[in-house]
Amino acid sequence: MRRRQRYVPILLAAATLTACQGDGKNAEPAAAANSSVSAQSRPQSSAATNPLDNEDGTKPGLAPLSSAADLARARALVERVQTKGRGSPAGYDRDRYGPAWTDTVTGVPYGGNSCGTRDDILKRDGRATEWKDAKGCVVDTMTLADPYSGKTLAFTKAKASAVQIDHVVPLSASWRMGAAQWDPDKRRRLANDPLNLLAVDGPINGGKGDSGPAEWLPPNREIRCSYVVRYAQVSIKYELPVTDADKQAMLAQCAS
Repeated sequence: MRRRQRYVPILLAAATLTACQGDGKNAEPAAAANSSVSAQSRPQSSAATNPLDNEDGTKPGLAPLSSAADLARARALVERVQTKGRGSPAGYDRDRYGPAWTDTVTGVPYGGNSCGTRDDILKRDGRATEWKDAKGCVVDTMTLADPYSGKTLAFTKAKASAVQIDHVVPLSASWRMGAAQWDPDKRRRLANDPLNLLAVDGPINGGKGDSGPAEWLPPNREIRCSYVVRYAQVSIKYELPVTDADKQAMLAQCAS
């Protein structure tokens, strides 16, 4: 096997983290290749992005919202979210949203680009330093500015579950709020839409489960308004209502 070449050093040692799996949304794919490729010439993520300026979800992370103007825009967005009572979870199955992290999806960014959805989100949100494959799909090592904890994490493919991909609007929650009546293609889009996906600390994500904003918010208080903005963006795009309690919790995070 060709020796790995490292051009950019890892900034932090990987913390020992326990894998948490939520509602099946964070299943880890098997390693895709045996050789590694330097990330020196690969595109690198920039700083976290204001979610109000990231309507398609293709820019990395969640930057805090603090200005009066941004908070007003955030509240106006949340006000557009429809509400209804929580439905039954009967019939929910992760498989109803298509194969986990499939690239066979149309109508969302990155769909059909020959890289799995999980790999696309790791590349978008992290700063890769080494790749597992020559085409630059599978990240072997990277650093991640985790929005949920506010910490910088070091990721290695060998301990992949330390970083998980969160469905901001959990799939099982979407089922109860209307996705049970959707066609399979729409559910597949929700499951693989970068607008609904964030690379985050694995154990923190495991603690979220299928909770809405009234029950769970990121521990990092600085990005809670940004988080509910992203939740609202997904809800509006997919015409997916939230409960009254969720909407009130969302508005409270962006109070001036």
